[in-house]
Amino acid sequence: MKYLTIGHASYDITFKLDKYPLENTKQRVGKHIDCGGGPASNAGYLLALWDQSVSFQGVAGNDYYGKMIKAEFNSVNVDTTYLELIDNFNTDLSIIIANITNASRTILTSKDSNVVKCSLENNNTYDVILVDGEEEEMSKKVLLNNKDAIKIIDAGTCKPGTVNLCPYVDYLVCSKNFALDYTKIEYDGTVESLIKIHDKLVNDFHNTVVITLEDKGCFTKIEEEYKIIPSIKVDAVDTTGAGDIFHGAFTYFITHGYSLLDTCCLANLTAALSTLRVGGRFSIPKLSAVLERRNLVDII
Repeated sequence: MKYLTIGHASYDITFKLDKYPLENTKQRVGKHIDCGGGPASNAGYLLALWDQSVSFQGVAGNDYYGKMIKAEFNSVNVDTTYLELIDNFNTDLSIIIANITNASRTILTSKDSNVVKCSLENNNTYDVILVDGEEEEMSKKVLLNNKDAIKIIDAGTCKPGTVNLCPYVDYLVCSKNFALDYTKIEYDGTVESLIKIHDKLVNDFHNTVVITLEDKGCFTKIEEEYKIIPSIKVDAVDTTGAGDIFHGAFTYFITHGYSLLDTCCLANLTAALSTLRVGGRFSIPKLSAVLERRNLVDII
């Protein structure tokens, strides 16, 4: 099976602390953790780590961080033919302060003022495509050229590009924030309000909708039954990248013959296990570790 993930590529530098630093002070920290980041990037990295044939399409700067992103992809055999390293463009860089005592994270992101998008035409055929909304024009072309592919969107924030791509996918896997911002329906914590939000998304985009609820799991409709599919309780130290990892795991399981329920349960489990370690994609658990722990979730 051939996978393509297309969208955002960035670089993360994470500092692990046991409390948030006070303003106008100096604090010595241990070794920082550096790795690539971005929703589609992290999902592609997970799929490659789980021995899938994956290509990534996106842009980064032809600078130190862009070259590190490419090298990291190549280390797990992600095809980087369509990763464009652009001259005179700075790779998106995030500085992450991870408070390991409560798993909160503070992120400072530096973005180049120039807007650069994919330019390499991708006419290849793929079995599975995951997009994150960052590359709207190229994503739409690839989705339309692969009508028989299984198509998934990681809808994290309610940006026009992300919304515009939603009608072209089979699975709309969105954050609670995206769902609330798009539907404008008040969420009061009840299943009834989630049903209204879910049905609005389904009626507008005509696909299978899964709403992620962070540590509470996710919400979807399976056959005729609405379900909150709970995650597992863990002593989290860093939640950076957990949503991206959920989407990567969802993509893997839904394309390997697992039911929607099993897929959501195992994606929840994968994301939860990732929070036990500091540093985005370095916290991705092995597939074998996820499957060994599947008894921790209530899979029907």
